[in-house]
Amino acid sequence: MAQHNIKLKDLTKIFSLGLLGKKRIVAVDRVNLEIKSGEILGVLGESGCGKTTMARMILRLLRPTSGKIFFDNIDVWGLKKWSEIREYYKNVQGIFQDPYASFNPRRRVLDSLYDTMRFLPDIAHDISKSREYLREILNSVGLKLEELENKYPHQLSGGQLQRVAIARALIPHPIFIVADEPVSMVDASTRIDILNIFIDLKQEYGVSPVIIGHDYSLAYYVSDRIVVLYRGQIVEEGSPEVLEDPAHPYTKLLKESVPLINRKWSKKFKPNIVAYDATVRGKGCIFAHRCPFRKPVCIEKEPPIVSLGRSKVRCWLYATN
Repeated sequence: MAQHNIKLKDLTKIFSLGLLGKKRIVAVDRVNLEIKSGEILGVLGESGCGKTTMARMILRLLRPTSGKIFFDNIDVWGLKKWSEIREYYKNVQGIFQDPYASFNPRRRVLDSLYDTMRFLPDIAHDISKSREYLREILNSVGLKLEELENKYPHQLSGGQLQRVAIARALIPHPIFIVADEPVSMVDASTRIDILNIFIDLKQEYGVSPVIIGHDYSLAYYVSDRIVVLYRGQIVEEGSPEVLEDPAHPYTKLLKESVPLINRKWSKKFKPNIVAYDATVRGKGCIFAHRCPFRKPVCIEKEPPIVSLGRSKVRCWLYATN
């Protein structure tokens, strides 16, 4: 099977705030990342760290301020013709957090799926072929076509509708699926089932999901590789074992913040969380103001990316000054 990739090179997105746009928020900050086919990539971080912004830029929904996105060495934002853009979307599909916002409430869900069949001209005009293909796709996500006949989005549960969203993304048989918080709005009992669908898609269909979320344990469960974002920068990247024994202080903070069933927090327990102004950025490490291990150099200079073998980490603790 041919190897495909999405490469982010110095990808940056800056939002301007205020009447005159004098305040700026750097949502994604010079991200360099290669997303490879044949793996499930987990992108982990707290709310506001830039995960969704990065996903929207990959899906061509939000234009970068600077930097490049390449799909198999093709500049994604350099595509001009609709035929080129359509070809890109055949290979890179998206799934979003709220399944109810992803479908027209006035249209039957199967009609929305048949619309996507236009990506497949060989079967789009053959009703029997389209129906059988759709039946196969729905079976792969644990649904039956007959159960969805004449159903509108509001007549399905959140878990069912998210499965339909996954099925719709699968119709053009993409190489990558960028899933932004795909289980955050479904029942806890359904989350593992949906994550297992992504694992099956990789193994059976060769689809490579990019799963974006903030749930530490779910990221560990489903991912082949983990990327940890903080304030728009990748602070740690490596195998899922990174989450068992994290190197970066921020990843350690994320791990400590996970509630455990056999540990009840004391009423006096206060997580090591310090509020910050997203419009203010120093010249040093972006985590320095919250880090219990900070040194003078952390305030003064931006840390380098250091390879630790199993992972890469952006931190002065592991670098020589």
